[in-house]
Amino acid sequence: MDAEVVERFERGDTVVVYTRNGTPGSTAFVLVHGIGMGHRVFRDLARELGRAGLVYAIDLPGFGDSPEPPVALPMAASGDLLADFVTSLPVRDPVLVGHSMGTQVVAEALVRHPGIATRAVLIAPTVNAAERTAGRQALRMVQDLADESPKVLVLGMIQYAKAGPRWFIRKLRQMLDHRVEDVLPQVRARTLVLRGEDDRVCPREWVQRVTALIPRATMREVPGRGHEAMIRSPQPVASMIIEHARGA
Repeated sequence: MDAEVVERFERGDTVVVYTRNGTPGSTAFVLVHGIGMGHRVFRDLARELGRAGLVYAIDLPGFGDSPEPPVALPMAASGDLLADFVTSLPVRDPVLVGHSMGTQVVAEALVRHPGIATRAVLIAPTVNAAERTAGRQALRMVQDLADESPKVLVLGMIQYAKAGPRWFIRKLRQMLDHRVEDVLPQVRARTLVLRGEDDRVCPREWVQRVTALIPRATMREVPGRGHEAMIRSPQPVASMIIEHARGA
């Protein structure tokens, strides 16, 4: 399996830093992180998925190692950026994998550019329509992290510090303003929706609604995991994604 390589994608004034690892195969994966995070939260998952194909993990603008752009892109424009990135890759029809806010970006990309992918995975989809305020989301995140491992907490603190509070708040407003439930019925890709069994940010009722809104979607829960379902350990999420990619 090839070692991780760091590369850049540029579109105008916007720069996306991303990593590539894995081995060429019949399947490729594109990983999109949540708010305040970056490609490093996917490192262990990317290694596991790399056994099945090439893996591209991006840093959205202003997060991780990607510089802050002049303007914060709303979710629809972020979806356009993701689609442009996917189109630039030397692979076709990758599986798009979004986590938390990344699910909103993936959904927009799939709807606005339906030809870029026929399969997708939405992990811990946000934002719960019943709790769409900054205060309520912060409370749920604190409750969720209370039971998390030191690895998740330390990694999260490093990534949030890189983004900085000003940029985080700008993106949080856009995340909360976005009504993903209006977009999901237009998603045509076969979609696997994953939820950590103990996720307090994304309650079961909300994730069930997300799944029902997508015409071709299946929901699975990850036992003993919270919102950061794939960070503490890449399994069993990696196996679930690979099974979905292979049509299981």
